[in-house]
Amino acid sequence: MVNNNQQCRLAAVTGADGFIGSHLVEALLDKGYRVRAMVQYNSFGSWGWLEGREPSGMLEIVAGDVRDPDFCRTFCRGADVVFHLAALIAIPYSYEAPDSYVDTNIRGTLNILQAARDAACSRVVVTSTSEVYGSALHVPIKENHPRQPQSPYSATKIAADAMAKSFYNAFDMPVVIARPFNTYGPRQSARAFIPTVISQIAAGATRIRLGDLRPTRDFNYVTDTAAGFIALAEATGIEGMEINIATGTEISMGDTAAEIARLMNADIEIEEDPQRLRPANSEVTRLCGDSSLIRSLTGWEPAVSFSEGLKRTIDWLSDPGNLAKYKPMLYNR
Repeated sequence: MVNNNQQCRLAAVTGADGFIGSHLVEALLDKGYRVRAMVQYNSFGSWGWLEGREPSGMLEIVAGDVRDPDFCRTFCRGADVVFHLAALIAIPYSYEAPDSYVDTNIRGTLNILQAARDAACSRVVVTSTSEVYGSALHVPIKENHPRQPQSPYSATKIAADAMAKSFYNAFDMPVVIARPFNTYGPRQSARAFIPTVISQIAAGATRIRLGDLRPTRDFNYVTDTAAGFIALAEATGIEGMEINIATGTEISMGDTAAEIARLMNADIEIEEDPQRLRPANSEVTRLCGDSSLIRSLTGWEPAVSFSEGLKRTIDWLSDPGNLAKYKPMLYNR
């Protein structure tokens, strides 16, 4: 169960400039944590989705790269809990550049694990993905479901999870593997299905270019996912466990697109875009997670309904200032 008497004072977050990471940083600050946020070093000096936030006594923003072990050691020093979210996540790009996924997702995880071990951090939350399960052999998917590497991306995440588990077994390291199902909400990359549909409609398109509409997904609104991460950081007695963050419901891509169009009062025609289709054996056809473990261990519950989450995402993406950050008519791998 959650132990509120041992809330961590300093949380170090990798991938803090990304979609989920930026929301997690905000949630941690709201709960009174001091946060050290890692953004990926780049020549533009961009902080990604943390751009515009002012560092303070509660928030430190540092630029670096999880592929560098020396930087990771400095980043983890003094942290009570480490949230490791930094990863390459786009499945289509993993078909073309798998070696970069090995470097970032596997070696990057190893670097953070070694750094956190050296720093004697009290909890390391490593981010997995529902993609490690592949197409569901049974639903809802429990944590003991077989792993099926149906893309180079998922293969690297399976390996990263195994590396994290090995540090628990070999070194008694206080690792927890958080396995969120499909997260959506404001700031998500247009490579994902929901912002792809919303951004095209918001930009005035009536013919919406999409991939396969048959697969189902278990969608979690991003603030619920962030709350799940924090719940897993604060719970006691769960070291070494792999834990789903899921709603236990599923909806097809086609029905998702139809619901978005309804909420946006849009009359659309869907056109299949061949470049958005995965290879036949790589497409994950069904995902629906069992969330009974996280609920029993932490009391976590999803707070935002799918309809409400879509409305919030539509409102955010329909804002001209936010929509301008996207390229709705270009396929983003």
